[in-house]
Amino acid sequence: MYIKRHLEDKFLQMSAFFKAVLVTGARQVGKTTMLKQLGGDRAYVSLDNGRELELAKTDPEMFLQRHKPPVIIDEVQKAPELFPYIKIACDSTDETGLFWLTGSEQFSLMRNIQESLAGRIGIMTLYPLSLSEMTGVRFPSPISFEMDALIERERLAAPFDLPSVFQTIWRGGMPQVQNATAAEHQAYYDAYIDTYLMRDVLSVTTIRDELSFRKFVTACAAFNACQLNVASVAGAADISVPTAKAWLDLLVRLHIVFLLQPYSNNKLKRRAKTPKLYFTDPGFAAHLCRWLTPEILMEGSAAGNYFENFAVIELIKDLEYSAAPYDLTYYRDSNSKEIDLFLQLGRRIHPLEIKLSANPDKREVKKFSVLDANAIERGAGGIICMSPNVMPIDRTDFLIPISIL
Repeated sequence: MYIKRHLEDKFLQMSAFFKAVLVTGARQVGKTTMLKQLGGDRAYVSLDNGRELELAKTDPEMFLQRHKPPVIIDEVQKAPELFPYIKIACDSTDETGLFWLTGSEQFSLMRNIQESLAGRIGIMTLYPLSLSEMTGVRFPSPISFEMDALIERERLAAPFDLPSVFQTIWRGGMPQVQNATAAEHQAYYDAYIDTYLMRDVLSVTTIRDELSFRKFVTACAAFNACQLNVASVAGAADISVPTAKAWLDLLVRLHIVFLLQPYSNNKLKRRAKTPKLYFTDPGFAAHLCRWLTPEILMEGSAAGNYFENFAVIELIKDLEYSAAPYDLTYYRDSNSKEIDLFLQLGRRIHPLEIKLSANPDKREVKKFSVLDANAIERGAGGIICMSPNVMPIDRTDFLIPISIL
């Protein structure tokens, strides 16, 4: 059964405005399924097909004669030779929505698009299923931290308790595992590494030491939701620091991990300079670290890290699928004072803490005064947690249930 994706509205808006639209994201998150669902009888071709890929690379003009727009072209990054001809097709008409493209490798796509399709293409990212997509909840507007907006989300959100949270985290957001048994779940993620991740890695790099790369990905999962220390990750994987940096960049390009950058502003001194590492699918990280059941994960030493990872990625999905521009960072100074998230919407920064607790220490919000002390305009914020209800902490901050992200 098709699960409606919250990116659909934004995608259709972009398709009505641009001549080409690109959906990026990790393998198996549902890019192709979404476009086929929206496209009806629109023509479809995949460059995973060896014959089609050869034609696209050796005779791109003939390829586009064979697959005339409006068309869906899957895994378009495999044939950069197509982009100049897509540009010609776009420039020959005022029609919009001619090309719906998908791609799972970010860097080469962006480079070729900047060279060939600048101004002609809308770009967006599809992530693994969000909590609200899984539960069939659709919030009426992007996240806002004003009291009325939070309460409206609370009214619509599906009920959620701690076992449900960790069942969702452990299961992960890939559409194919939503109704899988435990054995099927493990088999899927084992196959995901072999069938998709390693295949993509080998296609875009000169990596040949597959065992070391697997150890590296697992090491990244062990540092999930932590400030990135490349030397520590490299040591855990028995590789050099330069190799670890290159491989980390590859995981970002393949949408496997997300690096949350530290907040940068001249008004705030003594800031952290290294990003924090999160997996776009916490379920994949849990599999890599062999958390064999949701219960073991929930009771384990890394439970807080996985809860934080889940909250950050859920918030990113909500923000990415809306039309509002935003900036998401974190704050940490030399005295180890840390604020998990700085969400900038417009001119205001909304400070957010993330705590695996139903009744977190409300004094945590006192750290938010760093914004006031440095004359940085701040908006409402609070603590994302397991509280069943939105609860005020003070005039501007709230307990924010994880279920309403």
